[in-house]
Amino acid sequence: MTDQVPEIFEGRASPLGATFDGDGVNFAVFSKHATKVELCLFSHDGAEELYRIALPERDGEVWHGFIPGLRPGQQYGFRAYGPYEPEQGHRFNHNKLLIDPYAKSLTGHPRWGSAVMGYNPEDEALDLSFSEIDSAPFMPRSVVVDPAFSWGEDIRPQTRETDTIFYEAHVKGLTARRSDVANAGKFLGLSSDPMLDYLTDLGITAIELLPVHAFPDDHFLVEKGLKNYWGYQTLGFFAPDPRYMVAGEISEFQQMVARFHTAGIEVILDVVYNHTCEGDHMGPTLCFRGLDNASYYRLMPDDARHYINDTGTGNTINIEHPMVLRMVMDSLRYWVEVMHVDGFRFDLCATLGRTATGFDPGAAFFDAIRQDPILTNVKLIAEPWDIGPGGYQLGAFPTPFMEWNDKFRDGVRRFWKKDDSMVPVLADHLTGTALAFDHSGRPATTSVNKITAHDGFTLMDVVSYNEKHNEANGEDNRDGHDGNHSDNCGVEGPSDDPEVVAARWRRRANLIATLLLSQGTPMILAGDELGNSQGGNNNAYCQDNEISWIDWDNADWAFHALVKKLITLRKEHPILRQKRFLHSKERIIDDFEDLFWWCADGKPMQVGDWQNPRKRMVCAELRTASGTPHYGAREEAIFLAFNAGGPRRLRLPQAPEGWCWVRHLDTAAPEDGLRSVRREYRMAEDAVVVFVLEPKQ
Repeated sequence: MTDQVPEIFEGRASPLGATFDGDGVNFAVFSKHATKVELCLFSHDGAEELYRIALPERDGEVWHGFIPGLRPGQQYGFRAYGPYEPEQGHRFNHNKLLIDPYAKSLTGHPRWGSAVMGYNPEDEALDLSFSEIDSAPFMPRSVVVDPAFSWGEDIRPQTRETDTIFYEAHVKGLTARRSDVANAGKFLGLSSDPMLDYLTDLGITAIELLPVHAFPDDHFLVEKGLKNYWGYQTLGFFAPDPRYMVAGEISEFQQMVARFHTAGIEVILDVVYNHTCEGDHMGPTLCFRGLDNASYYRLMPDDARHYINDTGTGNTINIEHPMVLRMVMDSLRYWVEVMHVDGFRFDLCATLGRTATGFDPGAAFFDAIRQDPILTNVKLIAEPWDIGPGGYQLGAFPTPFMEWNDKFRDGVRRFWKKDDSMVPVLADHLTGTALAFDHSGRPATTSVNKITAHDGFTLMDVVSYNEKHNEANGEDNRDGHDGNHSDNCGVEGPSDDPEVVAARWRRRANLIATLLLSQGTPMILAGDELGNSQGGNNNAYCQDNEISWIDWDNADWAFHALVKKLITLRKEHPILRQKRFLHSKERIIDDFEDLFWWCADGKPMQVGDWQNPRKRMVCAELRTASGTPHYGAREEAIFLAFNAGGPRRLRLPQAPEGWCWVRHLDTAAPEDGLRSVRREYRMAEDAVVVFVLEPKQ
């Protein structure tokens, strides 16, 4: 270290993090229980620790100081002094270089080994021992940045929820196998011209990215030669992960967002505020644990050495602590105001609503979000569960949260694999899973409908495998879900049998058609429209390779054309994407009957039809809320038929004088054009058909 220490002044307690003001840099960091916090400054290349400077001032629980002359690009970290008393919840160890929780940029990722542990792994006392090894050589550096970016006339698309079609994608996986994309696998490659052309042509309105916050490759994965591909192990809540940048500049992310906005596409981030990558009591000391373990994490009430583990990852963030809640809120606002993202999907969001007495939709996190003028103007999506007690909370989140709907996924899959008693289940999901969401004034768009997501089988694998095949993950196929409600159509895995291939194509068509014809907000998993397979791996979180990367070379472009046609159909017919829930006469809430259930013979559904476990067909007539029982003046009605049984004759409702039913889509003949239908239609086995009531020409 150099003898000539820069002069440091008291600075300010706010904002937290490293803030460049043109004259120098202000550093501020929260720690309630520390006795001293040192700022560590590094050489330009980060190789040498030049200075350790004690932050001179403390306002309450925030330590701070200002150093004139420092510029963006300065690499730094913190060391925190205090008690090392794991049994009391304190794990301070000044030998460990700590990342700034508010760091806007990181130089890389931790290098695993005993040095990054606060204890001595070889000691019989395990985490009760105290390590004197300096971790700095093995840690990434926090970097001072100036986040200013020339946005020009950036216009947020602000797509209405009723018009939104989410497309869940991985930054690297979507482009890694595209030879025509420069900077493939990076933010810049994701927003390249070929990708923007592809996404806009398909018709999606919002790209939902798996985690981009900085995250490490877990030690146990590195030991097996694998990587953390998905990224659900956050290290820094303000820093884009360096692996997705070409030159390490956060402007690359901002440029990506600006280009998506130009194309009319919103950017949604999958964020993980429920836990961190530091794991349980045997995990590394990288940031939060070393700064103030007892404040940042929820500890066992009668055993502060151990962590409450409602997330299944070893620890749970203490969102009830006001400074931890502030960090989460500051992070969210940063990504909206500085990075211009359009919304968030909250991983294990039930955890964020936990209090000492369990899940509470009025918890501090939800109240903070709902009163925030910035965050209430972006899309907010909850994954409505965690693994803790009472963790499944589908339908319980407050407005304006939308919710991932796994019940939709399971119910639709089971209907098409011909499970018994699924007609009422499918009917509920076609209408926005109203039994869960139609309350408290919540809109029908609350339900984020999905057939697939990153976690589980791809659409192709749903129809190609009865069992998961996760052997490549190195856990003897024990990981991943067992209950997938999938059906291989007669052969496990790839097949060149024409009958099997045709059956799988039709099943995929029916599944994706059900998704895009249902009330609610649809989400498509990237690659499903191309027939992408992961070889039956339903937990590819550690597969940063061709198992997970989308296979563009073998894309099913005929299926892509069907998905594009369905998206276009949804966009052209507002009746398919209404904000209000539709109601049949049994459940009229808004004084208007706009939903009618029919049998194939043209008669209304009766109680016995709903209760018939072998019934395989659902027919729904949807009308616009602005119409009348005798039809209105605008788009009149749409008739949807979902047949998971054999071929049969379908009788449609009588059209009013001067009107007729026009078939717009039949998954059994997806290339056919429009066709007027008098009253009856011969419906194929295993098919979805869409009819629109139109004036006679």
